[in-house]
Amino acid sequence: MSVQSLPGTAAEQPYRYRKVELVEPDWRRFPGWRDVTAEDWASAQWQRAHCVKNVRQLRDLLGDLVDERFYADLERDQAERATMSMLVPPQMMNTMVPHLAPAGPGSLTDAFYADPVRLYMLPVFSDRRTDWPSHPHATRDSLHEHDMWAAEGLTHRYPTKVLAELLPTCPQYCGHCTRMDLVGNSTAQVEKLKFTAKPGDRLESMLEYLRRTPEVRDVVVSGGDVANLPIARLEDFLLQLLEIENIRDIRLATKALMGMPQHWLQDDVRAGVERVATLARTRGVSLAIHTHVNHANSVTPLVADAAKAMLEAGVRDVRNQGVLLNGVNAAPHELLDLCFALLDGAQVMPYYFYMCDLIPYSEHWRVSVAQAQWLQHQIMGYLPGFATPRIVCDVPFVGKRWVHQLAEYDRERGISYWTKNYRTSIEAEDAEALSRYYEYYDPIHTLPEAGQAWWREHGGLDESALKAAEVAEASRRTAALQAH
Repeated sequence: MSVQSLPGTAAEQPYRYRKVELVEPDWRRFPGWRDVTAEDWASAQWQRAHCVKNVRQLRDLLGDLVDERFYADLERDQAERATMSMLVPPQMMNTMVPHLAPAGPGSLTDAFYADPVRLYMLPVFSDRRTDWPSHPHATRDSLHEHDMWAAEGLTHRYPTKVLAELLPTCPQYCGHCTRMDLVGNSTAQVEKLKFTAKPGDRLESMLEYLRRTPEVRDVVVSGGDVANLPIARLEDFLLQLLEIENIRDIRLATKALMGMPQHWLQDDVRAGVERVATLARTRGVSLAIHTHVNHANSVTPLVADAAKAMLEAGVRDVRNQGVLLNGVNAAPHELLDLCFALLDGAQVMPYYFYMCDLIPYSEHWRVSVAQAQWLQHQIMGYLPGFATPRIVCDVPFVGKRWVHQLAEYDRERGISYWTKNYRTSIEAEDAEALSRYYEYYDPIHTLPEAGQAWWREHGGLDESALKAAEVAEASRRTAALQAH
């Protein structure tokens, strides 16, 4: 089905809708999976056992279909830039170069370099910028979540909402992970933070805090990824959560609905979710699943099956929270293709697209606030209103803000200024928390020459000196805000 031009008009719409049938790519096109059966592929245990964890395993899978220069490029990135260790499930690997049949040695190299899923799941050194690989304000915990821990792993950032990080692992590790300081194995660049309490004690501490904090009504249950928690333990935590009267919304965060849908299709997982969903309904609590899909190629029949299974189990909704990433989805047609694939093919609701956070070595992925605003404009009007995703900037110490909500914007230096209407859990004594500006920074390479020159002059300073160089302008803007 296609959108037709209106009578009397010659030009087509900027975006042409078409319903696309989902396809599971043939994994046997890769030498390492030539003998893998459909039964194996459907097994969550087989998927976990055959994840790609290092360059050697990738070679075993792809062989000489990809040139040696790619493997060397990947090894250099692992040694010098990667903030996440390598972990790619077969399901995700299979959505890279999904439509190309190998034609001999090296035949997939160029397509593999350009592939959108590869670009964020298997970043290579040549992907990264060499002028500003990291922004001067990039930090490991860019959202200061650990500063707001009410218990170990429980971030109380918003007045009525908390984030419960049940575990520090995932079935897959994304290169742009905002929790790169905690999640996954340590890399050559990042010695990961470790939880200190025993898992059971940590979860009980979270529940105790929620029992004595009645203003919290909304819990995002995450990590890591809840798919890495045995279903019996996840169910036990959720059932205890449902006993707390003030909890009215529970959201399960799992990229594995896309990265390893086989997990969510297991009989014991479906049964566990159904038991929790049934109890949630009787208590008037909304239970939803939030997943993380960044490109239409990732939406396959198995992903659709997993989403359908969760809806049939009784969750209220399955929603998608993607991340804007250059080379992956930072174009209107890419975003709309993804949204329609989710909505039409998998019954997954497009919900948010986050701007990539200010973590180290992420500048090649990040877009400016101006580009995010333009993208929001370009996707309006094609999707139903309820399924039109909001593009948001997660501003440090502020939280999620729609990209058009900024208070001021210095486009030359790429500094946007934001305000907020609540205090985080660490600002109870801060009388000025609601009357100051908070900054977010565009990638420097997106700025005009004058702005790039300013950062070349000041960007090499240490954090305190750099903030001192910015304080006069920030103070002027804050004074203007207070006067207004």
